[in-house]
Amino acid sequence: MGPFVEMASRLLKLLDEEIPNPRVALHFKTPLQLLMATILSAQCTDERVNQVTKGLFARYRTAQDYANADQAVLEKEIRSTGFYKAKARNLIRCGQALVGRFGGEVPRTMEELVTLPGVGRKTANVILGNCFGVPSVVVDTHVTRVTQRLGLVDTDDAEKIEIALQRVLPQASWTKGSHQLLLHGRHICKARTPQCSECRLYELCPWEGKRPV
Repeated sequence: MGPFVEMASRLLKLLDEEIPNPRVALHFKTPLQLLMATILSAQCTDERVNQVTKGLFARYRTAQDYANADQAVLEKEIRSTGFYKAKARNLIRCGQALVGRFGGEVPRTMEELVTLPGVGRKTANVILGNCFGVPSVVVDTHVTRVTQRLGLVDTDDAEKIEIALQRVLPQASWTKGSHQLLLHGRHICKARTPQCSECRLYELCPWEGKRPV
């Protein structure tokens, strides 16, 4: 793992130059809000989710509010985020689980978070890292693409990528570093049109498909 750790160190320095203060694009003020927003963000842009949650969070303030929600009404309120039937069901069931098992509060461990409806490791890591200060590696399609192109991983399995990044990144950099990778993938290392001419990681990148600069 030596060469990869050295590369990761250089990578983090370059990402700090490019994105010194990465921020979650989803708007939230509480762990509950970020949890629900992240559930809504599946297969949807953060911008669209923020448009929806602006009104949603004013109407649903507690886990009990979601637990008591009328599914048909909630479906209409979140329809524009896509997959609204499944998402409405998850929001309600998640609210019920929070009330029934966690006293209405968002739990603070991976083991507990992933028991909530609609919550996988990615969502759990978002909550842990951004709400509770727990070092967490978030892996989405952008992180997967960037780490593959950089040669850090050779798998599409999100959990394996999470473990691989935990091995090469200093624990204190897990949350910030993975979010920087996410934003780099979203804005620079795009799937179809990578902006190689603007990429600070260009010299570090062994990807055969990178564009000449």
